[in-house]
This record gives sequence, structure tokens and C-alpha cells, in this order.
Amino acid sequence: MLAAVVALPACQRAAYQPQAQLPATTAVTVTAAQAADPKVEAVVAPYRQKVKEQMDEVIGTAPTAIRKNNGESPLANFTADILRERAATALGQPIDLGVMTNGGLRAELPAGNITVGSVFELMPFENELVVLDAPGPVVQQMFDYAARVKMALAGATYTATPDGKPADIQIGGKPFDASRTYTIAISDYLAGGGDQLTFFRPIKPRTTGVLVRSAINDHIRQLTKAGKPVEAKVEGRVKLIN
Repeated sequence: MLAAVVALPACQRAAYQPQAQLPATTAVTVTAAQAADPKVEAVVAPYRQKVKEQMDEVIGTAPTAIRKNNGESPLANFTADILRERAATALGQPIDLGVMTNGGLRAELPAGNITVGSVFELMPFENELVVLDAPGPVVQQMFDYAARVKMALAGATYTATPDGKPADIQIGGKPFDASRTYTIAISDYLAGGGDQLTFFRPIKPRTTGVLVRSAINDHIRQLTKAGKPVEAKVEGRVKLIN
């Protein structure tokens, strides 16, 4: 194919100049040693100070660090219980189960003072607390998943067999009934299939309007108001068969 050639009038040819070549650029590595721009720093400093004051607010005290680990852990029990309790309050009805995976917990709660910043480090996401009305077969899939990773749930106990299968499932102290529908308090991320919980995706969640982080923050404040420390432990929600 021949390229079209356009002849410009003399006046336009005189005015036309090819685009100037851009100057060569140099990569600059920015590190903590880089000097701050005083003008920018003057604008940012008041906001940084305000955020620091908010994050440094002490909202509770823990005698020992509350940690997560493989299998049932104090931190997973603590957060799953909070989700279940807060969802019941938000929706005005009992909630059967609370679910929190280790993947959603990004930091431990330290021994000593727990601050607003501690909770942000634990739960840095804007995840909302939601409730699923899960039919029995989906709940069975959830326990199948839980048994593979030895995950505990709020409101239930079960036995994990050596081949990673759930047995003797008890929900609210009663044997699991596959013909029932169970209510599950969970984050919107997990409800949408996060952490490989894909069996929850077909269920439309009920919203609470409460962030998971806010639920944790509020619970710790309530404990402190009642004069209680922030504590959690492994309770045998998952029994292992050797």
C-alpha cells in the first residue's frame, strides 16, 4: 500500500516544526534518607499528627499476646466469636455460626496495651460483616473445608479425622442437620469466595452495615468499659484423631 503524501502550503511548511526530542531521563531512588520537602512537610504534618493520635489511642489491655496459628487458634476464636455476636445484635436474631480464616488476620494483638492502630494492623481491610443463610449441603462443604485445615468456627465443634474429614459436627450443642438452613456471620470477602470458600458464592448475603474492623474495635472497648482484659484461648472446638 502506498502512503499518502500531503503537500503543505509554503506558509504552513515554514510554521511546521518536528516534535522536539525529549531529554534523557535519570532514575532516582527514593529512600528514607531522602530529605523531605519543607513545604510539603508543612502541609502534611498536621494530618499525620492527627492520624497518629487516633491510632495511638489505647482501647484495651491484653495479659498475653493473642496469636494465630495453624488449626484452632486464640485469635481466630476471638474474631469469629465477635462476628457472631455482633451480627446477632445488628440483625436482632441469634446467629448459628461465625467464620474467620487465618488468611484474613494480618497481625496478632500484642500483650499489654491494645490501640486503635493494633486493630487496623489486625484487620487493614474495609471488609463488611454480613450474614449468610446457608442450606445444609453448603454448611457441610464449609466443615469439609474446615477439617482440611483444622479451622475452628464460633458456635460449633467437630472432630477432624486423620484424612481431613469432619465428624461429630455439633452446632449450638446439637448434631448437624443437613436439612436445615444455618445462619453464618462472616466477612463479605469470604462470603464472596475468598480464601477458596467458593461454595458460599451462590448465597446472597444480608448486610449489617458494620465493618469487621469496627466490630473488633467496639468489642475491645466494651471489655475495657466492663473492667475486663482482652483474652482468648484454644477451647477444643476442633478435636483431632491421631
